[in-house]
Amino acid sequence: MTLAGSAVLALVAAGVTFQTANASDDVPQFSAKTLTAHSAGSLAETLDKSLGGDAAGSYYDAEAKNLVVNVVDEAAAEQVRQAGGKARLVQHTLAELTTARQTLTDKATIPGTSWAVDPVSNKVVVTADSTVDGAAWDKLGKVVEGLGSKAELKKTAGEFKPLIAGGDAIWGNGGRCSLGFNVVKGGEPYFLTAGHCTESITSWSDSQGGSEIGANEGSSFPDNDYGLVKYTSDVEHPSEVDLYDGSTQAITKAGDATVGMSVTRSGSTTQVHDGEVTALDATVNYGNGDIVNGLIQTTVCAEPGDSGGSLFSGDTAIGLTSGGSGDCSAGGETFFQPVPEALAAFGAEIG
Repeated sequence: MTLAGSAVLALVAAGVTFQTANASDDVPQFSAKTLTAHSAGSLAETLDKSLGGDAAGSYYDAEAKNLVVNVVDEAAAEQVRQAGGKARLVQHTLAELTTARQTLTDKATIPGTSWAVDPVSNKVVVTADSTVDGAAWDKLGKVVEGLGSKAELKKTAGEFKPLIAGGDAIWGNGGRCSLGFNVVKGGEPYFLTAGHCTESITSWSDSQGGSEIGANEGSSFPDNDYGLVKYTSDVEHPSEVDLYDGSTQAITKAGDATVGMSVTRSGSTTQVHDGEVTALDATVNYGNGDIVNGLIQTTVCAEPGDSGGSLFSGDTAIGLTSGGSGDCSAGGETFFQPVPEALAAFGAEIG
């Protein structure tokens, strides 16, 4: 396992443009607001509440700097336009896609699979890794086929696994992870890392075989993937991420991810890489009963040792590296535990 260093990475902006040719936002009297990814996320949260049962997901168009909001009727589209978003008529509501996810949970809980709602395709995208074959593949395909247009199945060449490594390396009991973010709880210094790291290692050093710098305070894995470590020695613990080029990125706050957001990851194995958020609330089955829910799915690469490492956007802490498939040569999906959820669970804050 490798921990992400105590320093936080800077965001590398890598804009992504989504196809919005089906958008219904061709009403001249309405103009979508120009937004940052963070402000788009806030608007999306507000609209999700106001649309209620008509909510159908949203994503950030980084090139146009607009929030694209999926809707199922013209009345909902008008609400979106009035709020400054770009409306896009789609077939399925979030409630329908959530029901599809539950069907997958009930009928296709298979190691080596993941699923998440993709707001761009308006489907639940189910991914199977290279270990899913034979009867398991047939079973998964049958369940997905039964969901009709609400789901699609794809295959990834890699294998879903927790990535035991990360940002600035942290060591313990023969394993390595990465430090995610330095935080404060009750005025005392702590750091966040992955829960699958703190489940197997209880005492941490900043060098292999070195003296202890921190000991576990809390851990949650599976279902969640976060751990809290309390500093036990007098070492520096700035609220920043290591950029592996002699510089660091200051981290001043935590925030939620938005589909389409450009993000950067720092880890002790592969250092700094960037990509985009592709889905939220993803479920990943790592096998051996280790199923984690509520993860951020991205195109950012990672490898063993990057676990626990920092996912950030500018000065905002976004996620902790959980696991994924592929590597930084071939690519693949990587999943992250949202930081705000971890902070709330432990009563901690960035600092």
